[in-house]
Amino acid sequence: MISFTVAALAFGVVFLAELPDKTALAGLMLGTRYRASYVFAGVAAAFAVHVALAIAAGSVLTLLPHRLVQCVVGLLFLAGAVMLLFKKDEGDEELRKPADQSFWKVSGAGFMLILVAEFGDLTQIMTANLAARYDDPLSVGLGAVLALWAVAGLGIVGGRTLMKYVPLALITKVAAVVMLGLAGFSLYEAVAG
Repeated sequence: MISFTVAALAFGVVFLAELPDKTALAGLMLGTRYRASYVFAGVAAAFAVHVALAIAAGSVLTLLPHRLVQCVVGLLFLAGAVMLLFKKDEGDEELRKPADQSFWKVSGAGFMLILVAEFGDLTQIMTANLAARYDDPLSVGLGAVLALWAVAGLGIVGGRTLMKYVPLALITKVAAVVMLGLAGFSLYEAVAG
C-alpha cells in the first residue's frame, strides 16, 4: 500500500534538493541539442536505477535499532543541509555529443551522463535516509523517482524559463531549511524515543 503522505514528502524534499543540482543544467543542455523525448528516456532510466539503489540501502538501515537509525538519519539530513547551504556553483561541464541523433545514441548519452554524475549524490543519500526513516520503500521510491523525473523534465523542456523567475539560491535555501527540519525531528525522536 502506498502512503501518499510519505510519497509527497519524498517528492518535495528530493525535488527541492535536485532542482539546483547539475542534473537540471545537464538536462537543459542535452534538451537544447537533441530530441527531448530521447533525452528524457535515458535520464529517466538512470534515475530509476539510482532510486532503486537508494531504497535498497535505506531498507538495510531499517534492520538496525530504531534509535540508532534515527540518530544516523538525523545526522545525514543535517550534513545534507550543510552541503546545500555551503555548496559552490559548478561551472558548465562539457557534454559529449553523440555522433548521430538516433534514439539509442541520445538516450544512452543521457543515461550514462546521469548514471555517472548522480552516483552517491545528495538526493540518492536523502532517498536512502527517507526509506530508512519511514520504513516505506515503495512510497519513498515513488516520490523520489517522480521528483527526479520532474526535475529532469523541467531541465530538458523549460530550465531557462524557470531560472528566470525562481532564483537558484532561493530554491537551495528552501531545500536546506526542509532538511534541517527533518534532521531536527529525527534527532529529537532518537533522543526522546
